[in-house]
This record gives sequence, C-alpha cells and structure tokens, in this order.
Amino acid sequence: MCYRAVDLTYTTRSLILLTAVAGTLIAQTWEHQDVEIPMRDGVRLHTEIWRDAARGAGPLPFLMQRTPYGIKPDASLKGPYLELVKDGYLFVFQDIRGRYKSEGEFAMNRPLADHRDKKAIDESTDTYDTIDWLVKNVPGNNGRAGIFGISYGGFLTVMATIDPHPALKAASEQASPADIFWNDDFHHNGAFRLSYGFEYASMMETGKENHNFKFDAYDTFDWYLRLGSLKNANKKYLDGARPTWNNFVTHPNYDAFWKKYNVPQHLKNITVPQLHVAGWFDQEDFFGPIRLYEEAEKTDSQHKNFVVAGPWNHGGWARSDGKTLGKIDFGSETSKHFRENIQAPWFAYWLKDQGKGDFPEAMMFQTGSNEWKSYDAWPPKKNISKQGIYLQESGKLLFKAPAETGAAYDEYVSDPARPVPYRQRPIPPTYQGPGWTTWHADDQRFVDGRPDVLSFSTDPLLDDVSIAGQVLAKFFASTSGTDSDWIVKLIDVYPDVYAKDPAMGGYQLMIAADVLRARFRDSLETPKAVKAGEVTEYTLDLLTHNHRFLKGHRIMVQIQSTWFPVIDRNPQTFVPNIYDAAESDYKKATQRVYRSKRYPSHVVLPIETYN
Repeated sequence: MCYRAVDLTYTTRSLILLTAVAGTLIAQTWEHQDVEIPMRDGVRLHTEIWRDAARGAGPLPFLMQRTPYGIKPDASLKGPYLELVKDGYLFVFQDIRGRYKSEGEFAMNRPLADHRDKKAIDESTDTYDTIDWLVKNVPGNNGRAGIFGISYGGFLTVMATIDPHPALKAASEQASPADIFWNDDFHHNGAFRLSYGFEYASMMETGKENHNFKFDAYDTFDWYLRLGSLKNANKKYLDGARPTWNNFVTHPNYDAFWKKYNVPQHLKNITVPQLHVAGWFDQEDFFGPIRLYEEAEKTDSQHKNFVVAGPWNHGGWARSDGKTLGKIDFGSETSKHFRENIQAPWFAYWLKDQGKGDFPEAMMFQTGSNEWKSYDAWPPKKNISKQGIYLQESGKLLFKAPAETGAAYDEYVSDPARPVPYRQRPIPPTYQGPGWTTWHADDQRFVDGRPDVLSFSTDPLLDDVSIAGQVLAKFFASTSGTDSDWIVKLIDVYPDVYAKDPAMGGYQLMIAADVLRARFRDSLETPKAVKAGEVTEYTLDLLTHNHRFLKGHRIMVQIQSTWFPVIDRNPQTFVPNIYDAAESDYKKATQRVYRSKRYPSHVVLPIETYN
C-alpha cells in the first residue's frame, strides 16, 4: 500500500492540565502533529497526534478516538482524558470520512462492507488503515493501539474490532448504538423516536459540520404537534435532502435495509479485549452496549468481553464526577471512580502490561443502595428469582396474581391531538436547551394522575427489594382502534416524608421504561393491525437493570399510550406506513388494560436473593 509522504515534524502547544493533586494546576507542554492519513481508496482523513513532551521518546502505545463531531484535543486532554494522560499515551484524534476536515463522503452509521472485496471501505477498514499508518510512520510507538469512544464514537470503536488490525489490542465501546431500528437512537421496538431522529438527521446531514435545526418555537412539543403527519417533514422543512430521514420514510419496517445496520451480528469470536460501558439513565443508547456485550459473550471463549454500567446519562461518565444526576444523589463520584479505577487500569493492562488484569466480568453500580457490585456473569445466573408484580384493582400493585374473574380492567382515552409529554414542558430543542440529558431521572409526578395515564403502586415496602437483570412487562390490553402504542414505566417512589432530603419526599424515579408499537407485537419485519376491542397479550422488554427499592419506598408501574415528541404519535388507525398517514387517520382510542385471573397483567422482576 502506498502512502503520501507526510511531514512528521512536531509543533508544540501549551495546555493547562489538572494534576493528580486535587485543585492544583500545572502547565504541561504537548507535542502536536497534524496529518492527513490516506485510506485504501485514496481518501485522506484528518488526524491529530499528541505526545506529552515530558514522556520523552517513548515507546508508548496509541490511544485513538474517531469522531463525526469534529476533533477537540485541547478540551479532551484536560477533561475526560485526564486519568489516561497520567499514564502516558500517544493520543490520536481523527475526523471520520466526510466530516469536518476529512475527505470523502459521509454515510450515517455506515454498514459493514463485504471484506472479501479488498477495495471496499467502511469504518472498520478506515480504522485498520489508520492504525497501519500510525505504527509504520510515527516514531516512539510500542506497536500497540487502543480505541474508545462514546455514542457514535462507540459505534466506530465496535467497527474497529471487526477484522481488526493486528496492533489493535484493546477497545472500549461506550454507549454505542447496536441496532437503530430495534432499540437505540432512532427507534424503540419499531416506534419512531421523532424529536431525536428529526433533529439528529438535520444536525448531521446539513453539511460537513454540525448544524442544529432552527425552530421557530421554544417549546418543541407545540412545534411537533403543529407539524402534524410525518409526511409534512419533507414537504415543509427537509426538502427530501436528508438521506437518513428519507430512509425512515421509505423503510418503515425492519426490512433488509435496516438489518444491514445490525452490528451485533458481526461480533463472533472477538479477538480484541472489549470493555462495554453503559449508563442506567442513558437517554440515547442504553440498549446498545448491553446488547453488544451479550452477543459477544456468546462466543467469548478467551474471556475478553467485559461490561460496566453506572448511574449515568449518555456519556456522563466522561463529562462529570458522577455524584448526581438531576436531583438524584448517588453518594459518591461514580464517574471519577470509573475513569480512575476501571478505564485507566483497563487500557494500562492491555497496552502497557501494567497491573494484574483481574477484571470482574461485570462491574455494575446498584442504584438505590448506591454501591458498586461485581458479578461473574451479566445478567447474573446465581441468586436470582424471577417474580411477577401484578396490577390490581384500585391502583394496587402486589406480588400475587389477581383473583378477580370477569372483565376486570382500567381504561383511558388516548387522544393523538393531546399526547402525554415525555418530560415536563416546555420542551426546548434537544441539542440547544436544557432537560434532554436528565429526563430519565425526572420526577414522574408531572403525569401521575392524568386521565390518560394509569398508575399502580405497592404499599410502602417492609424490606428492601433488589433487582438485577432483565425486566419484562407482560400485560393484556385492548384498544378501540386498530393500532396502538403502549408505554410501561417501572418507578421507585420515595416516602412521602423523606427525612434524608425532605425536598425529595414522594419523588417518582423512573428505573425502567420503554414503548411497544402494537403493529410490531409479533414481528418487526411484518406489521399487522390489531383487532379493535380484542384482548391482546403483549410482552415488552424493559431491558436490564440493577436497582434496590429501599424499605419504606413503593414500587410503581405506569402505563400510557403517548410519549411525545420523543416518540411520534401513533395514528391509532392501522396504515401501511405511518410516515404517509393522513391527518384523518389520527383518531382517539379507548384503551383498556386488564388485571384479572384470566388476564393477569404484570411486570417480571429479577429479584436478587441472598443466602
């Protein structure tokens, strides 16, 4: 492979970095190299290489981050990389193909190419070619490279581990999407994530750099409601010029097009040690890292697959100390703990032969008790008892099936013209206003008591109840329409009188929540209408969690049919393609949720038991 000659002369920049001594600032000089690395098809990717002058000539391993958001080394090296800076690496930052200063054409979440074609390109080949150039052309390296990144950067990290370069010795995907139709950024169980999908496609596909969509209203709840049918998006605002939005419209079901974007299918017999990182309150990509870990685990015969989850929002482990999220206090600096005691030792072991490498299989922060716990498998295989907690009359919730016979149900009217907001209004734009990053930890009392939201609650718990693993909602429901959405939330309700923090009295903390679009109840590939008025059984995966409901708290389940505008409005009339629905298709529907001996709606909890 031929490479264009590059001037390897270093320039210097002076950065102020925090030392290991809290509160102390020192001046630290960095040697900086700005290069354009050629890929196998001739496209050149803008790359910056940073070396701490105090480390001398090396040899040091490379630690890479690839991004579509524009590289910002100065901010990274004195912020989220601080604990890694102390250990010493050759830091590499790269704009991916078609973004910011790199050449080529950008493609959102570019699928894996057929690697039998030696001319094919994707994020895997681009990373391979980058590492190959680095180890051959940058002096003072030890022949090893690691890679990590958050969100889109996490996706790029996963792709790097598929047909990896031999020098790639460690990877940490963090909050990566795994399947963008199933349960990540753009869809959840087939339901479209409207505000996120619209605003992200606008941001990423307006030019080579980020461009936020310009709303003419502060409260986007009103704006999206005025938008009406989704077919108005292209007609009024996007002009058919956003490829990702056009893909949403032309591929409303989980067809062959979307299946190309299923990343876990490629994770067989991984050879690069992988540390998956997730946040329990991640508002964008919680499903991804857990799904990727679970798929890689199936064939991990060499014990190279590990997972961490903490009490963080999307990427919160890199941007804060992790002690609080919104109004929730976790009692310690969880993000700092992760960066110092998990992430830094992880890369030091694989890239520098430092430490023992005796990492637990799963390192999980248990919310509620606010403590770190280690497991030899995730979800745990030991000391777990799956128990149902059942909807009862008068809004009760019990660990026993209902005894009622006959048609026992609760009902409400779901009106697409008056949807339930997903967070308290006003709802500013996702990337330009507050609230998006913390809404998973918001107090759910702002919807409790609405006539279109059902709430069921236990009495105050007499003992702690700990859950560890998958939470499933199994419920029976009917609708007067021919399609419907069902949103189920599992909530920890604080005592009304909470001596520890009186302002938190009665707080409703959402532990798990998701949406199921009824048309996809049996298959994401082949949607089908619901028969109006017919009782239908549904199963909604509320994903995996590790939480302790403390004595005196209550367990609550909320059920509703709209979650706007994070989820688009279901017309509640079955149409072949919701993106083409007419305004007249959006109709009120009477929703019934059953709670009888015949139809025992419940949530399955993985109760952690102790000997």
